[in-house]
Amino acid sequence: MDQVRQIARAVLYEGYLLWPYRQSALKNQQRWTIGGVHPEEYGRTHGGNPWLVRTQCLVEAEPGDTVDVHVRFLHVVARDVARSHGGELEPVPELTLDGTRYLPREEAREREVAVSGLDLAELLQSPSRMEIDVRAEQEVEWLTGADGQAGAVLRGWQALSGHVEARAERMLQGVYRLTVELVNTTPWYGGSRADALKRTFCSAHSVLRTQGGRFVSLMDPPEELRALAEGCDNVGTWPVLIGEEGERHTMLSAPIILYDYPRIAPESSGDLYDATEIDQLLTLSVLALSDREREEIRDGDPRACEILDRCASLTPEELMRLHGVMREIRPLA
Repeated sequence: MDQVRQIARAVLYEGYLLWPYRQSALKNQQRWTIGGVHPEEYGRTHGGNPWLVRTQCLVEAEPGDTVDVHVRFLHVVARDVARSHGGELEPVPELTLDGTRYLPREEAREREVAVSGLDLAELLQSPSRMEIDVRAEQEVEWLTGADGQAGAVLRGWQALSGHVEARAERMLQGVYRLTVELVNTTPWYGGSRADALKRTFCSAHSVLRTQGGRFVSLMDPPEELRALAEGCDNVGTWPVLIGEEGERHTMLSAPIILYDYPRIAPESSGDLYDATEIDQLLTLSVLALSDREREEIRDGDPRACEILDRCASLTPEELMRLHGVMREIRPLA
């Protein structure tokens, strides 16, 4: 996986699960707290729940240079379990078949809208709009035990609607300000926060690429562009340069503040979904879980089960690598 996609994926799933990775833990019952773009009517009546996020950044470009815009987010999926009874499915709080326990929970589907080759000169004249239109659906995964008992896992999601709009302004000769807005226009007729989250773009972020042009760092812009960089109005997201250090062709605009050229440490054995913690601390905490806690994790989200197996398989040498590493930092030329 390339550096850009690896970082973007870590952002997408940041906070998806938190230590202790058990569904019964309070923090894992109040999920989807990062990067949510909520239905407009809900956001307008519930402060702190944005319905729009905006990315603004500078790009040095010549006539004919283009940009690509990729916006990704998670869509909450309700997973229920049911037992087959008299030819009909009857919802149950849990289902066990052949020793495997199936429980209701919330999952997520990755969604993406993208457009490539947007001409900056054309964006000066008229914005480009990408519509978001996801229909409500339900999937059924049928289950049959060796003893003939039958049931199903039901996965369903609500409809989503909205749009991504990209536009450009010429600030100086050869310097453009690029604006990308993500707006959630999903109808909202009232209900709980949990109901609203089913209609929310969760963990929303964008990746911007330019063909021929070069993005300008907002953290450390050149002096002649500092005032323009400070004038960029970012709402609910923050763009940083990403890729190999010194490259300026790609921006990641995330709901968490990162430095330019963020990296995932090579010592990390995999995602723990909680970048505010230390890998070694989380790994040792996972290894200290009781048998009952491990059993609950295995009955829960497959991503949590993968964490459990990965931590258990680490060698003493791999664990020591998490303790600390000295690196040589070379300043950019």
